[in-house]
Amino acid sequence: MQNLSNCPVCDASTFQKEFTSTDYTVTKEKFNIVSCTNCNFFFTNPRPEQSAIGKYYESEDYISHSNAKKGIINSIYQFVRSYSLSKKVNLINLLSKSENKAESKSGINSGSSSGSKKGEILDIGSGTGEFLAKAVENGWSGIGVEPNMKARAQAIANHNLNIYTEEDVHSLKKSHFDVITMWHVLEHVHSLNERVEEIFNLLKPGGISIIAVPNHLSYDAQKYKEDWAAYDVPRHLYHFDPNSIKKLFKKHNFSHVNSFPMKFDSFYVSMLSEKNIAGKNQFLNSFITGGISNLKTKNNPEKYSSVIYVFKKPD
Repeated sequence: MQNLSNCPVCDASTFQKEFTSTDYTVTKEKFNIVSCTNCNFFFTNPRPEQSAIGKYYESEDYISHSNAKKGIINSIYQFVRSYSLSKKVNLINLLSKSENKAESKSGINSGSSSGSKKGEILDIGSGTGEFLAKAVENGWSGIGVEPNMKARAQAIANHNLNIYTEEDVHSLKKSHFDVITMWHVLEHVHSLNERVEEIFNLLKPGGISIIAVPNHLSYDAQKYKEDWAAYDVPRHLYHFDPNSIKKLFKKHNFSHVNSFPMKFDSFYVSMLSEKNIAGKNQFLNSFITGGISNLKTKNNPEKYSSVIYVFKKPD
């Protein structure tokens, strides 16, 4: 196990234990979640070494790697994801509009033919490739990074995508990408500050990074406490809130542009959380909790169960 001695966000060295959470997906082991006494950032500590984390992903229930469709919860996930993919692509189209205009004027198309592509996108943690495939279909020139061999193979076989390993990130062209996305991925990355710095270096000046993460200050997180499925220890190494993720990216010279809600996540996470507690599906309870969680936000995007943050590299 790796025991962090400094807070990844503010570098302070004093923590307090918040609670112990269970790996409900694979091993049933228990892990401590601590908070920094200086900035209140939550993270799993101690945690498995990067070389040992692989076994905690070895489950057909880990859908982003398996793309499983069997079972009611997986079927619901697939239905919602199909709808969400179009929303995500529409979002990157909207956010990158001004940057794409500037790029078009300069004649830079990153290898695209006659300006036919909207820009260059890098999807880190691309899983089985559904989002990246949708973006490419919509006119983006894109590549992905996925450390899991099985998921990477599916993305290549099913969508004919260019998907690289985690080790390949260091060899990617600097200042090359218009958009870099991480959909529920940043919380999994062992070298957190190094990854944010890499994102900064890979983006073009004025490029944007779109980061989606769970929000442990949401209503459903507060209700389910240590059984909240989005803690997902030990796969989730960090547990962000709006303040902590903004501090992290500001430290690496990004500016926060906007935040958007992921409204379906409260329902899906509540379903998993209810199953954690009861050992079986509790759909009515899940629907009620998810609905209350969304109503409690009062349309503040940063109070939802999961939040999309948009950060920009200076021009």
